[in-house]
Amino acid sequence: MDHDRLFKELLANFFAEFLALFLPDVAARLDPDTPIVFLDKEVFTDVTAGQKHEVDLVAKVRFRDEDAFFLIHIENQASAQSDFPRRMFSYFARLHEKYRLPIYPVVIFSYDKPDRPEPNRYQIGFPGKNVLDFRYTVIQLNRLPWRRFVQQANPVASALMAKMKMAPKDRPRVKLECLRLLATLRLDPARSELIGGFVESYLKLNADESRQYAREFAKLAPQEQEATMTFYTSWGQEGFKKGHMEGRQEGKQEGKQEGKQEGKQEGKEELLARQIARRFGAVAPQTIARLNGLTSEQLDDLGVALLDFAAPADLEQWLAQASHS
Repeated sequence: MDHDRLFKELLANFFAEFLALFLPDVAARLDPDTPIVFLDKEVFTDVTAGQKHEVDLVAKVRFRDEDAFFLIHIENQASAQSDFPRRMFSYFARLHEKYRLPIYPVVIFSYDKPDRPEPNRYQIGFPGKNVLDFRYTVIQLNRLPWRRFVQQANPVASALMAKMKMAPKDRPRVKLECLRLLATLRLDPARSELIGGFVESYLKLNADESRQYAREFAKLAPQEQEATMTFYTSWGQEGFKKGHMEGRQEGKQEGKQEGKQEGKQEGKEELLARQIARRFGAVAPQTIARLNGLTSEQLDDLGVALLDFAAPADLEQWLAQASHS
């Protein structure tokens, strides 16, 4: 996965929103009437290591109420590296040498492990003398609880929750919250697709997680379900279908009676989902969730009753009655 490209696209399209979410003091210093200018790609050669490094993102912005500019340098670090503080200082020194402007350095640590606190400074000193104390702002996603950002009406929050600190069991819930928050922002289709693709890249659900996602979706209020469905694209439906297929395949491979029964159950659910989609269009997640709650006998009864349904309302009425039986 090209982590740098994903983060660069996200930040370049939502730079002001990123600052407002994580660096509100810096955002307050920007002149709102002066466009943000992203500088050309900067490539620096580390002669001692024999490597070339490309700076992720450098934005030229203007101070509010001043005829002066400064740079905001943002690096996304997708893996832990012991020499990163020194490299961050090297970027700073070379950018300052080239542009002769104040620089505000920021690092986003986006890896999952390790979750120890990352350093935010690079120091050089001698006994009794501090020669250099270079500091940068650290945003370490795997140490930020995702629940802290659920209520933030900010597109960057809806994307980066996918990389924040979460328990494995919370992955389906986090994905749903990312898309639910995205739905409330009412962005244009291109920007919505960018965030949806970011979330999908980092929160691919397996079969069990897809079923849990559907159950969580069914708990949303009707208006939230309708809004979130806008972003329930083809990859979401494929995730549910994949979950059913994997569950059935696992049942066959294990060769255990319990696994076989589970696979047979999921096969019935998948078949009914296809039949419903053919009759009435795309199958909503809440319908998938309700199918998951039916017994094998009820699924058989629904397969027969479906032949007589004339509208989606007939299906909803049948499911409502089945849930109370």
